[in-house]
Amino acid sequence: MTWSLSQKCLGEFLGTFGLVVSVTGAAIFTFGLGADTNGRVLLIAMALGFGVLGMVYAFGDVSGAHFNPAVTIGMWASGRMKTGEVVPYIVSQLLGGIVAVAAMAGVAYGSSVAWANAQTISLASQGYSGNGSGYLFSAGSVFLLEVVFTFFLVLVILYATRSDGFAKNLAPVGIALTLLMTNLVAIPVDGASVNPARSFAPALLSAMFWSSDRWAITQDWIFWVAPIIGGLLAAGVTRMLRE
Repeated sequence: MTWSLSQKCLGEFLGTFGLVVSVTGAAIFTFGLGADTNGRVLLIAMALGFGVLGMVYAFGDVSGAHFNPAVTIGMWASGRMKTGEVVPYIVSQLLGGIVAVAAMAGVAYGSSVAWANAQTISLASQGYSGNGSGYLFSAGSVFLLEVVFTFFLVLVILYATRSDGFAKNLAPVGIALTLLMTNLVAIPVDGASVNPARSFAPALLSAMFWSSDRWAITQDWIFWVAPIIGGLLAAGVTRMLRE
């Protein structure tokens, strides 16, 4: 079946919405509940993994289930996507992320405790040490981590979704498990991004809701540059390993 660009963009919007709702909701509503750090990391990672699993099965046939500008750029760089679709895909992903964070902010606003927690974690923004973010790792460490794990994520996606791949029907499972692994490792370091849409939405809205809380938006550049580099490296590897 052939899907129009508008249908593909709608699929990307909805899929990114589902991804960001899963991880943002888990991050906000588990904060301050008395759960130990390791348990909270596991809950957030699992919420994201299962959320992505459902979204990929739902919209994989429609748009390819990128839900991530780094994945879209990696697909384009590997020759599996038309140039004219790149910007519409990324815009749809960003809008899906923004609406998702706004929805979770609306839920949190119904509780003074949850709203205060949402501000404390800047609606679950990612970051690096300094500027009041609360993260302990340097910008260089975070940059390297984001490049490495985005590289692995995009590489898995590029290979698992090949039309002639032996595990194509299980591609959503492989993608979800890779994201689960990534978050288990990266959440304690920088909150785990590997996705510019996931980082931009909470950074933007936290700056809008609390004008004094702008550290996330000032640090957001790293969660654009590093994941895109990781995605491009993955595309380069797939080109080198083609038959």
